[in-house]
Amino acid sequence: MSEGINNDRRRFFGTAMLGLAEGRFGWKRFATMLITETQAEKGIMNPPPGRASFDSLKQIAAGVLNVGYAEAGPANGRPVILLHGWPYDIHAFEEVAPILAAKGYRVIMPFLRGYGTTRFLSDDSVRNGEQAAIAVDMIALMDALKIQKAIVGGFDWGARTAVIMAALWPDRVKGLVAVSGYIITNLQANRQPLPPKAELGWWYQYYFATERGLLGYSKNTNDFNKLIWQIASPKWKFDDATYNRTAASFNNPDHVKIVIHNYRWRLSIADGEAKYSDLEQKLFEGPNISVPTITIASDFDGPAADGKAYASKFTGKYSHRVLSGIGHNVPQEDPQSFAKAVVDADGY
Repeated sequence: MSEGINNDRRRFFGTAMLGLAEGRFGWKRFATMLITETQAEKGIMNPPPGRASFDSLKQIAAGVLNVGYAEAGPANGRPVILLHGWPYDIHAFEEVAPILAAKGYRVIMPFLRGYGTTRFLSDDSVRNGEQAAIAVDMIALMDALKIQKAIVGGFDWGARTAVIMAALWPDRVKGLVAVSGYIITNLQANRQPLPPKAELGWWYQYYFATERGLLGYSKNTNDFNKLIWQIASPKWKFDDATYNRTAASFNNPDHVKIVIHNYRWRLSIADGEAKYSDLEQKLFEGPNISVPTITIASDFDGPAADGKAYASKFTGKYSHRVLSGIGHNVPQEDPQSFAKAVVDADGY
């Protein structure tokens, strides 16, 4: 991510945080689902009309994971892989999925490592949240599902993962939809200090860098994640049921480890795995994206919403869209626009 984009994103978070009243939220914790379960616990997921039902989840061994995922649309449809971020899950796409399924797409929505029913196959695997590891997971998922090429879209961690897939494996990506644009992490750039107001926007990353932060996040995961939702989407009104559908996925036994490692790695205070070092070096060089792409910005992106800071990174057919009046969780806040971007990218 460029220094300019970093500044703008941090400034938005800092401003939003200052305007948010302090409070605590009491949220029911749900029992962690076993990896062999394919039915969600009763009462956790009860989607109203117009939303995809994720009551029945699938599992597949892929790379170092047994990946849990939801699927919608015809099995022989053009594949679309939709990737969520933190602190969200596959329910961000519960209104996007029916729109795409109705148009004949095979929509696959996996839980990233550390979320939902996705589990590591080995207890010895490093609980690693670095960017390349998550992207490799998704390529492994495509291999396991025997999908050679797919349209890939996402937001937050999911957007970063989708962009990395397009950058490193362009032959596997037919089209790309990325919220907030080109957000590949560069560790060297992340070491550079920002003005105090900009630094304030990343308060949670510095909190996670401490043992107090690790303990606090572990003890209050749902409360913390709900707070981030409010900060990232201050104008979006959602009810308890909306949050609870996602909150269940945070009970994954690896969730805290993956989240903490992700942000500590970004600050260069946690090591990645050597097996991903070559991929990370390629990413640090800022590779261009040649596949057909639509980037989406929202109020969350602040002055960077015009996309000019990263437009040159997309060298194939490309367009940029700005959605006003919504926050960071674009597919859940404006599912029609997100679904349209997927369809349009497919047509590029």
